Amino acid sequence: MTWNLWWRFGPWAERQKAILAVLRELRPDVIGLQEVWAADGENLAGWLAGELGLHWAWAASPASDRWQRRIGEPGTEIGNAVLSRWPVLESAVLRLPAPPELDDGRLALYARLAAPAHHVPFFTVHLTSQLHLSAVRGEQVTALAEFVAAHRAGTDFPPVVTGDFNAWPDSDEIRRFCGVRTAPVVPGQVFLDAWEYADPTAPSATWDNANPYVRPGLGPSVRVDYIHVGAPAGPDGIGTIKGVRRAGDGPVDGVWPSDHAAVVADLAQGGPANW
Repeated sequence: MTWNLWWRFGPWAERQKAILAVLRELRPDVIGLQEVWAADGENLAGWLAGELGLHWAWAASPASDRWQRRIGEPGTEIGNAVLSRWPVLESAVLRLPAPPELDDGRLALYARLAAPAHHVPFFTVHLTSQLHLSAVRGEQVTALAEFVAAHRAGTDFPPVVTGDFNAWPDSDEIRRFCGVRTAPVVPGQVFLDAWEYADPTAPSATWDNANPYVRPGLGPSVRVDYIHVGAPAGPDGIGTIKGVRRAGDGPVDGVWPSDHAAVVADLAQGGPANW
């Protein structure tokens, strides 16, 4: 699962409860989270992990101060997190490249997960958001692909890369990262967009104008959140995408959990067990 949690914007305390309710219902094995807050000794990812009985890893943005000015909360950090049913064996962080005037500390977080049949190299990322900055996102996915290549070895399970790419499915940066419709960044490293396995009639927009937190004028409803799975799948079909859908795409007790909908994919783990 991947989900952008909209940091401490809007009615965040009420949204926190709605986020937990969605995750309790879904019970995903692994979750990549973006725009996760930490403040006054508390961490949203840590709280969610405790409530759900999950392991977790967290990375704070080195430029949280640029975000704090937007809400007037000095000291509140923003970052990425991974929640996992299985232990986190190791983790690493990549600060994504951006020009100094635009650099607000966007990250990619890697976590190697001790799933029963195979270790899973899992990543979650948050790319630059402005519509006109496709070139910056292109540099960021180049760095991301190289980061994945450096941490994917030692397991038959393909890398799983989740996150808010802030990019349309047919954008240069998504095509560049996947390496299917253009040459891959890392020779031989190709990713499948899990949404290609969705019901074609299913709603796909994760940035949806039906959501009251989505500000008018920021563009049409569109899918900007992704689960990418390394291809080809490993031996015996491990990593095969079984299906994908939106989640968290409506109010919970009258409260929308986030300004983004989540994406959930079912992946085969190999052997008799599935995720």
